[in-house]
Amino acid sequence: MALIEFESVTKRYPGAAANAPAVDALDLTIEAGEFLTLLGPSGSGKTTTLMLLAGFEAPTAGVIRLDGKPIQALPPHKRNMGIVFQSYSLFPHMTVAENVAFPLSVRGVRAADARGRVEAALAKVRLEEFAARKPAQLSGGQQQRVALARALVFEPRLVLMDEPLSALDKRLREAMQLEIRRLHRELGVTMVYVTHDQSEAMTLSDRVALFNRGRIEQVASPQTLYDAPANPFVASFLGDNNMVAGVRETPAQLRTPRGAVLRGRPGPGAAANGHATLCVRPESLRVGIDGSALAGDNVLAATLVDAIHQGDHWRLVMRLDDGAGEPTSAESPAAAQWFAKLSPSAVPPGLRPGQSLKLAFRADDAWVY
Repeated sequence: MALIEFESVTKRYPGAAANAPAVDALDLTIEAGEFLTLLGPSGSGKTTTLMLLAGFEAPTAGVIRLDGKPIQALPPHKRNMGIVFQSYSLFPHMTVAENVAFPLSVRGVRAADARGRVEAALAKVRLEEFAARKPAQLSGGQQQRVALARALVFEPRLVLMDEPLSALDKRLREAMQLEIRRLHRELGVTMVYVTHDQSEAMTLSDRVALFNRGRIEQVASPQTLYDAPANPFVASFLGDNNMVAGVRETPAQLRTPRGAVLRGRPGPGAAANGHATLCVRPESLRVGIDGSALAGDNVLAATLVDAIHQGDHWRLVMRLDDGAGEPTSAESPAAAQWFAKLSPSAVPPGLRPGQSLKLAFRADDAWVY
């Protein structure tokens, strides 16, 4: 049995449009011991879903179950869930040890028992020597570790995290991701994590639920989301993706408005004779000045807009030429460009903006939706 179940859960806020609920008929299960990330753009419903699970919001409709029992009427402090917020929410007048002990004191744990549990929780996050310090004497990363220790100290079955690393700089954020990943593996506690950062979701998660406008577009492992996205939104949100619009001639073939025929793997529910979008990742493109030297199921003409050196690879920005079809994107069709991600050895010599190029990619590396 799943640890957590959302069944047709909807949340509407007063004054919001009737057709725009914050969470819309959500069905989701969370297995015991897994790390599930709720990912999506701002306003997609991921944080509202976490607040519904924590008990800080009540659903307008639907049922949330813990171990098969409805918990909508259960107050937050009786749900046995640890919570880590973006703002840390530490008490400035208390020491680190007192902050971590606070959830035990409100649960009536004796001071003698609490001491050992606080020491163990601080050891898990490697902060034993900071027990007597105040939060203001710690770095941002150390404060976030204290918040994590406080969420773990009463041994909850579920730990909820609402964008806990967003206030940290890149290097510290990446270090904390590894720390959270280590704790999850060592403790086996179920974790539900909210972020808008796709890289963070890919690093941490067993599964990712990708939200859009109050609904889940796809829930799967990070690798499945990246390699087999369910639709163009998933393909464009998780990693870079090049897209071109047209009409589907077969489940695996698309013809652009200007006559180019492109092939890919058929997406879910593929059928012929409808509007369609082809998606291909930048790293799947091969680029050449002479098209005859490129082998592939699909070859397109393009013009180089820019070439950007990014250390371990080059990022080429291109515009598809007339006859290749109009590029598109999920958010702004007119502004879309195509990108290629190439190793230094794969970049044709002498590239310059305005130069004509050929792009090639295999049908197995593209999707037709």
